[in-house]
Amino acid sequence: MGLLDPAVWSERVFSVGGWVSGSGGAADVVEPATGDVLGRVGVATQDDVTKAAAAAAQAQREWAAASYEERAAVLRRAGQLWLDHAAEIESWIVREAGSIPPKAALETHVASQECFEAAALPSLPAGSVLPSAEPRWSFARRRPVGVVSVIAPFNFPLILSIRSVAPALALGNAVLLKPDPRTAVCGGVALVRVFEEAGLPPGLLHLLPGDASIGEAVVTASEVRVISFTGSTRAGRIVGKIAGEHLKRAHLELGGNNALVVLPGADLAKAASAGAFGSFMHQGQICMTTGRHLVHTSVYDAYVEALTEKARHLPVGDPATGQVAIGPLIDAGQRDRVDALVQDTVRAGGRLAAGGTYDGLFYAPTVLADVTPDMPAYAEEVFGPVAPVVAFDTVEEAVRLASDSEYGLSLGILGDVGLAMQVADAVPSGIVHINEQTVADEANVPFGGVGASGTGSRFGGPEANLEAFTETQWLTVRGSIAPYPF
Repeated sequence: MGLLDPAVWSERVFSVGGWVSGSGGAADVVEPATGDVLGRVGVATQDDVTKAAAAAAQAQREWAAASYEERAAVLRRAGQLWLDHAAEIESWIVREAGSIPPKAALETHVASQECFEAAALPSLPAGSVLPSAEPRWSFARRRPVGVVSVIAPFNFPLILSIRSVAPALALGNAVLLKPDPRTAVCGGVALVRVFEEAGLPPGLLHLLPGDASIGEAVVTASEVRVISFTGSTRAGRIVGKIAGEHLKRAHLELGGNNALVVLPGADLAKAASAGAFGSFMHQGQICMTTGRHLVHTSVYDAYVEALTEKARHLPVGDPATGQVAIGPLIDAGQRDRVDALVQDTVRAGGRLAAGGTYDGLFYAPTVLADVTPDMPAYAEEVFGPVAPVVAFDTVEEAVRLASDSEYGLSLGILGDVGLAMQVADAVPSGIVHINEQTVADEANVPFGGVGASGTGSRFGGPEANLEAFTETQWLTVRGSIAPYPF
């Protein structure tokens, strides 16, 4: 029996009692490339969330008290299981999320690395010794927050779940996981099955697929202290508001409209390749996607021509049956939104250099030239395979254009490193890549954006994970009871 055998999880959630029927019934798992139903996942209700949160809080206390070696061993085993079962998991990522195989392989690789990195967290120093004006020992020590809710999106369903689930568990917390219902297998079932096989004690990880009402429930449950949310800025504002009303910490990794700056003298063949990858990888459905190409006037025409050639020759189709570069968008709603932004931009005066058409959920890689900053596909996060290109004359203008966005997630700069550093130092952005495009991630690096892109680097690396999933406690110790004047 395979790790993801539907006989285990079909029409079930994972919570109190293990794999049990979801009180909300079941929902189809639909393959976007074909419309075929791949299976049925259980759907949770708010009552399921209430019971799961109570069980998680109870199980968490014993887990937090467990030896750091025990917690680390579970994470190490989980890391190896992602590698052992990579082919099976990747096939689900391809079919359920519409991913090309190399992108699916990246997800399992990063999932394993997230777990291996998290395995080092339990043995990190847990605090520091502080000076005190009193005759006592004074400590600041890190303590688990208790129960963490993780809400993850459809685009990189495995990576964007595991990067919070693994460190939260490693640091002694329990987790309520709400994946996007469109990718609840590779973004939810897969994690539960891996941690089951890795020996995670019962009650520490709960899988609760469902709609926005379930998202609200995992935020408001009284036992939950921290929410780790990845998704759209619109939804993130709602999560942040609800969390604030309940005095809970919400770590929000949200949208982006990321700029790729092509400086004068840049190698155009390499720049066009980088730009194509940045805009078209996974159909542009990445928060770090290159959403704005800012190109110096001296190379503008040549860059547009080279990028257009790339777009026209990228094969589009079903990633499960053919060797393609571009798979399907996740659903018809997303396709229609992408197409509306493209067509509105053309009507506003943008030039359609490539693409702008679709067949089913397959949207052709699209290049929009002669774009101005007020046009829809430039001003908004498209979340589709669309590359708007704008010209600039000076480095100062490039900085102004790159900075003129409510978002601040990722910035790519191609060309002379000295000029690139001037841009990097002047543009507010959580991530900057010089001579790389805007899409990149590693398990050990701090990840996050500023402005409408979220609440800063709360994912990746020991410092960010400790900040996200622990509380700092002040502890003092005296040799005997202190004297008081009362």
